[in-house]
Amino acid sequence: MRLGIMAIATTNPATGELLKSFTPLSDQQIENKLQRAMTAYARHRKLSFTERAKRMVNAAQILEGEKESLARLMTTEMGKTYQSAVDEAVKCASACRYYAENAERFLADEIVETTASKSYVRYQPIGPILAVMPWNYPFWQAVRFIAPALMAGNVGLLKHASNVPQCALKLEDVFLRAGFEEGVFQTLLIGSDKVDGLLKDPRIVAATLTGSEGAGIQVGTSAAKNIKKMVLELGGSDPFIVMPSANLDEAVAIGVKARISNNGQSCIAAKRFIVAEAIADEFERRFVSKMKSLKVGDPFDPTTELGPLATADAVKDLQRDVQSSVDAGARVLTGGTPLDGPGNFYPPTVLTDIPKSAPAYHEELFGPVACVFRVKDADEAIRIANDTRFGLGASVWTNDVSEQEKFINELESGMVFVNRMVASDPRIPFGGVKQSGHGRELGPFGIREFTNIKTVSIQ
Repeated sequence: MRLGIMAIATTNPATGELLKSFTPLSDQQIENKLQRAMTAYARHRKLSFTERAKRMVNAAQILEGEKESLARLMTTEMGKTYQSAVDEAVKCASACRYYAENAERFLADEIVETTASKSYVRYQPIGPILAVMPWNYPFWQAVRFIAPALMAGNVGLLKHASNVPQCALKLEDVFLRAGFEEGVFQTLLIGSDKVDGLLKDPRIVAATLTGSEGAGIQVGTSAAKNIKKMVLELGGSDPFIVMPSANLDEAVAIGVKARISNNGQSCIAAKRFIVAEAIADEFERRFVSKMKSLKVGDPFDPTTELGPLATADAVKDLQRDVQSSVDAGARVLTGGTPLDGPGNFYPPTVLTDIPKSAPAYHEELFGPVACVFRVKDADEAIRIANDTRFGLGASVWTNDVSEQEKFINELESGMVFVNRMVASDPRIPFGGVKQSGHGRELGPFGIREFTNIKTVSIQ
């Protein structure tokens, strides 16, 4: 998910067919949208929470009512299986409802006891926010920004990934039909070369980006130079740790799901499977067997379990990293070679015996490739899990309560899920540490990220 300049176009990942291309906005068109955002912000920020919530619930109803057509659009543009796309539309609706129901409570004045007669904290909107979003969850990534931002009284401009332009335009359409004023949420069909200029513009007051380290460095640097608040959710190389007390059947089944979810293209996908030596042989046998049995194919076929990668370049990048890892000494247990035929298909792959010099040890492999490591105990599991520049999520499988506490306390990650796969949920904060970024989305923390946390003290 690198922030590079590419054609703004819909190319079917399952066939390689170019379906529709778009002309990027001109400088004058961008200027018009910025002016429209400022005009809309002046009115939108004054709406009551009740008025904003009514519109947000309307958006939720549209997302649910049109989930099938929205899912077809997502699957066509980036290749996720149709059912997972339906689920994504429904999840977006749940986020809209969550913030419609809770925003006023999350942003209520907070009384603070001081020597003054009255002191409190007030949360207020700050203005137009730029969102630079990736293609892997074309609706969810954007909505988890839009819903809290708009409910806080801000307005948003979305620079979406260039390979999902129709999803981006449809999102703007959904919020317009929900009753939000024109300019409250706008899609910018622009290349990444325009992002720096937008961040220099004083009308853009903050930005949020989900994407790769490279994209985060580019946009984060530009935001810092212009003293703009920035939330970054970057890559992850999430560990999936399995200890002897775990339910092995569940760990294997959920482990496969956690690796191939969204065709393996998720920052919070389980990528490094760190397994206790005592159960490693059995885990590996079952895990490889299930990966081998997955049905790869047409993402619209309801029996398909693994669809194509989003782009042809994604296949090339993944194969380069797999081959380099094998050349460094890693061993392939299944898969490892792109599938023949049209489309961006890569088979379920499992690597083991991975040396530290291999890309599979230290890079994020963005596709259905699982890396298996064997450890003697919890301490070694934690050491390997933390031996990465990333720190997004971690999944830990153990029924030993003391082990659970040890992992929760010592894993260097923004999220730890015990006997569950890592997942985003509107109700809990989402984000990482280290090179996985900073700031939080979702939950009460997410809506406060882009507010003026104003101190008021009255004598």
